[in-house]
Formats: sequence, structure tokens, C-alpha cells
Amino acid sequence: MKMEDHIVFTAKHGEWKVADRLTEMEPRRIAHFTAGVSNTVNLRIPGYLTGVMDVGKIEEVAGELSRKDLAETITLLKSPGTARKLGNLVFENDKKLRKLLVEVARALLVRSTLAERVPIEYPEGPLEGVRTEFPYEEDHVNFTAFHPRGNPPWKAVRRLIIDERTPMEDVARVLAAINESITLKLPLYAGINLGGIEAWFGEFKKVKKADIPRVVERYLEFPAEDHAPEEFTEHARVYALRKALEKIGLPLDVPAKSLEKYLEKKAG
Repeated sequence: MKMEDHIVFTAKHGEWKVADRLTEMEPRRIAHFTAGVSNTVNLRIPGYLTGVMDVGKIEEVAGELSRKDLAETITLLKSPGTARKLGNLVFENDKKLRKLLVEVARALLVRSTLAERVPIEYPEGPLEGVRTEFPYEEDHVNFTAFHPRGNPPWKAVRRLIIDERTPMEDVARVLAAINESITLKLPLYAGINLGGIEAWFGEFKKVKKADIPRVVERYLEFPAEDHAPEEFTEHARVYALRKALEKIGLPLDVPAKSLEKYLEKKAG
């Protein structure tokens, strides 16, 4: 039997229950749907990290930093002093494991700090409610993209069955991996010109502290309407922010690989 092209996101864990399915596989619909999935998983990641870091304190630090000028805020996010502060907010004594958690904590801090200043989420908002059947009775997180004849084609599965033995950081890892998968594909379906965004920041190679205000200025000047269709200009702004932060050496997204390595080393 031929499988219908689809994208599905379901999550069932405690009070969190959400399930939605897309079968109308027009590129713009895929972009809007997956933007909602990305918003959903990013919203939930911090709650699954409270066992390995002081998420509340990280949010307090974010509140302090966000009161500064935007360029100063981002300069402080990159500073060694902030890295040391984050090191004291993760619950790990092993040096290598602590470094991996600090990478994750820095992404949380960046998102929390910038959330009130610039758009870090897509305008669709998070998915809500149960609109399709859950594929599993057990608690789980599940993202499936099956669109082999699409342009571009997309086949992906990110799934975790959750039980009493599941580390909550593993749930965060899967959510981060879902976000990363969407981050790679969304602009292709939305018609966002990633090459143009790269070129917009092309003058910046090795960014030093003194260069950060200029990178921020360049981001604030970004003409999103020239790099995406009208309905996806706000999405393009998020990608411009991601590229600006990348040039500076800061993450906008929680790195799934860091969590994966942490869990592997912790278990081994």
C-alpha cells in the first residue's frame, strides 16, 4: 500500500498533549506547519533541562542582560564572564561534561535574552491541541516527515518513547534535533534566500569584540522583503538573526549534538 506524503508532530508526556498532521504538501503549507513545530519544541526544551542546569537562574541572567543596548547585550552574551557564570549554573563537576552543558545553557541564555528584543520565533506560534491520532499509547515525542517526491524531497524521523528510565535531557535532545531538521528545510519550502542572507553578512569573517556592534547594525538593517516572499519575511528575519549570531560565535538554537554527547559520556 502506497504511503501518503505527510508531516506529523505528536507529543504526549504528562500534561503536554499535542498532535497535528499535514497532508496538503504545498511548499508554503509545509513551511508554515513546520514553523509551528519549531516554535513548539523550542518552547518546551528548557523545561526538560532543569535536572542538569538552573534554568530559572539562566532566565534571571537573561533579564539582566536584556536591559542593555542590543549591541552591548550581544557583546555580553559572548563574553568570557558570561561563560563562567553559566559554568556555575550547570549541575556537573566533570570538566568535559560541564563544557557540553554550558554550550546548551548558552543557547538557552541567548534565546531568553533576545526574546523580548527581536523576533526569535516564527509568527505561526506553537501547535496546540490534539488534531490527529497519537501513533503510540506510551508517552512519546514523534516527528515524521515523509515527502520523497517533494522539491526538495524530505524523509526524516525523530522519535523517542518516554518511560520512567528516560533522562529528561534525552527528551530535550530529541526536541532540539527536530528543530535542527526543520531549520535546514524550512527556507527551501518558504523560498528564503539563504545565499543572499549569507552575502548580507559576507564582510564579516573573524568577528572580534569591537566588530560586534557593526554586525548587530547590519542585522537591524536587513531587508527581509528582498530575501523572501511577503508571507515569509518574518521567517527570513529569524534566519538573518541566526546568521548574525553565528558570525559572532553565538547559537540561536539548542545544539542537539552537545546533549547527545553529554548523554553518551554520562552513560559510559
